[in-house]
Amino acid sequence: MFISTAFAQEAGAADGGGGLLIQILPLVLIFVVFYLLLIRPQQKRMKTHREMLGALRRGDRVVTGGGIVGTVTKTGDDELTVEIAEGVRVRVLRSTVSTVLSKTEPVRERKRPAGRRGSSGEVSLDKTSDADDGAEEGAQR
Repeated sequence: MFISTAFAQEAGAADGGGGLLIQILPLVLIFVVFYLLLIRPQQKRMKTHREMLGALRRGDRVVTGGGIVGTVTKTGDDELTVEIAEGVRVRVLRSTVSTVLSKTEPVRERKRPAGRRGSSGEVSLDKTSDADDGAEEGAQR
């Protein structure tokens, strides 16, 4: 009696190989749907956010994760200095920037005059170029 029951169960299991595929197929389909609808778009968002953070530079208007709007005045590896009001600067982590409101043009390198050499070989810079630099810094702030 016990032996015949065991043989009957074994014979049914041999035909159940197709049933295993039918049982696993819904799990595979659920994983594919989760990947296409959740995981892949999130990875794309993370990549664009990482690129945005890498492209931050002085003069950009940004919004932090806490909702503070300000202008980037100094950049570092992990930190930014953001001016949120005139004369009020805060240091924030680069990763907390959520949005860039406006981008600025890259700062062009100004060519300075070579200077004038005196009879003793000293180099003297033109005083007007120093005054112009101070005026430009004041305008950028």
